[in-house]
Amino acid sequence: MHLGELRVSYGQSYLAQDRRSARSSMAVCHPKDSLLAIKGIAGIIADSTWRNALAKQAGETSVKGFMADYYSTPDNWDVKTSANRVLLALNSWLYSQSRTVSNGSYISSMSALLLRGQQAHLFHMGDTLVYRLRGAEFQLLNREHTTYLGGYRYPSRAMGMDPSVDIDYLNFKVKQGDIFLFTTQAVKGTLMPTEFVQLISQFPEDLNQACDVILQKAMEKASKRGYSSYNFCFQLMRVDQVPHEANEGLGEAYSSLPVPEELQAGDEVDGYRVEKVLSRSATSRIYRVYDPQTDRQLVLKAPSPQIARKKEFIAHFIMQQWVVERVSSPYVAKVVDLSRPRTQLYYLMEYIEGRTLQEWMQENPDADLKVRLDLIEQLTKAVRAMHRREVLHQYLMPQNILVDQLGVIRVVDFAACGIAGMKDLPPLLTLARRVGLTAYSAPEYRLGREPGERADQFSIAAIAFELLTGQRPYQGKLETLSSKVDFSRLNYTPAFQLNPALPVGMDAALRKALQPNAELRYRRLSEFIYDLKKPNPGQPEEAPSALADQPLAFWKGLAGLLLLLLLLSLFY
Repeated sequence: MHLGELRVSYGQSYLAQDRRSARSSMAVCHPKDSLLAIKGIAGIIADSTWRNALAKQAGETSVKGFMADYYSTPDNWDVKTSANRVLLALNSWLYSQSRTVSNGSYISSMSALLLRGQQAHLFHMGDTLVYRLRGAEFQLLNREHTTYLGGYRYPSRAMGMDPSVDIDYLNFKVKQGDIFLFTTQAVKGTLMPTEFVQLISQFPEDLNQACDVILQKAMEKASKRGYSSYNFCFQLMRVDQVPHEANEGLGEAYSSLPVPEELQAGDEVDGYRVEKVLSRSATSRIYRVYDPQTDRQLVLKAPSPQIARKKEFIAHFIMQQWVVERVSSPYVAKVVDLSRPRTQLYYLMEYIEGRTLQEWMQENPDADLKVRLDLIEQLTKAVRAMHRREVLHQYLMPQNILVDQLGVIRVVDFAACGIAGMKDLPPLLTLARRVGLTAYSAPEYRLGREPGERADQFSIAAIAFELLTGQRPYQGKLETLSSKVDFSRLNYTPAFQLNPALPVGMDAALRKALQPNAELRYRRLSEFIYDLKKPNPGQPEEAPSALADQPLAFWKGLAGLLLLLLLLSLFY
């Protein structure tokens, strides 16, 4: 570390009856170099209730999830924007997890203190406690949110408690020598503020020892007063050095980065040399670039120069990077960490040598059924990884999927990706329509209905149908329909009629996932891929007769034949 940058020391002490009963979690992250200037230092504490069977998982998930996602947010976002969006997304995920378990919940109080430059940003939910010791003044910085039910006290406004969370926010300037104490509601009533000040000041050079002594004294007080001292938790963080004001704006510099002008082969951006223009659209530019520092090819994506002054478009472009960074899957293209500071607005992704799924289908019309099913399963896994992070893709089509030389797919286009309920960003339906609907878009987009995960399921099934039959579902008429009546008149052609090698059960899976009514599709993608690979054994494997499949046409033909016979009998 050099003079002029932010620097802290910290210590921790924790007591639990055993590892399984631990319900609190805490951490400090002190990054280096540009990440320190852009995102700062984080101190965090989380605490679940003692009556929660999943208390340990709730606390640990809150801390680890926040730390991982906060430091992965785009450099362009300021501290408040980054933390708020991470907390909202994490809360949504915790809430959804709680609904899938019957024993316990993922509810947890949490306080996060972010120090960047000369500023401190405190985010608080629930009843964890953060104090500041400045000189002889010992001050509680946050407010406890609690409620009483059945004679027991519970945290309120905590993480994972409701679909949305109300986040307390406090911003103030830090001073060299400031000491912050993170602890839990359980220690209230043990030590007085003067005792905290005295014990901390006894060990100015060893904050771990200071925490140990505080823990010991708190246990003694708790024992005298007749209540349990298990799950006592203390974390101290001291500001040893504050950066000069000249260094204060390093992080904010990314919030006003210029959009790159039109680039051609041979141009350079921050040392990345453009080799080829891969795509130009109304909202973005995509280039293949070469990085001489790492000797690798990358993909550089930047906003279109035409939208440089449209804040909503820029905000969504920045959102794309964050969305992709949140998703971890071998079937989703990865964002590449920058090896040098940015001077313009863009992000980098891995370059994949391969061809689009559209090209693959044209070059492999007679591919083995197992190979095609494997590609469909890979695509399903990619989208499931996105859904686990609350992300909808909304723009799935064969042109946006690459197949590498080993037959592994990558989803590479995220222009319409979004998360439901994200503030300051357009609704999912607006994002999808802005990018443009395709022959693989679910009917709800054309009917003006807000999409959900089943919309992506429809797109996967439409791609799967084409992979298995060589033709688009519903005779390729989806793009021409715009009303509920139009969709009610759709005529589904079974996949086994277009490809007799397909079992009937496989078509049943496709038919269900391609239902115009989203409510009639599969509840989960895993159910779709299971039925597609292992057709329902209760269904016949032979194709149904013409009478069963096309009853109206059959009876019309029969009536015509009878009429002809009647006329012939009258004539003769």
